[in-house]
Amino acid sequence: MTSTIPIGVTVNGVDHTFPEPLSVRELLTKLELPCQGVALAVDGAVFPKSRWDEPVERGWTIEVLTAVQGG
Repeated sequence: MTSTIPIGVTVNGVDHTFPEPLSVRELLTKLELPCQGVALAVDGAVFPKSRWDEPVERGWTIEVLTAVQGG
């Protein structure tokens, strides 16, 4: 019998645990975060949209960044 170890990550400063592996895109959907008009940083480094279908790794710190218009 194989047991799945939960995936624990921090997103925008909040800890989350998921019972099974998921992609970055699935994580955004589960947390009801936008997939359009945002950029991601994982452990302080830019994480390009071309990699959003890759699995989330245990222990990642993810920041979801949105553009803010200013003057």
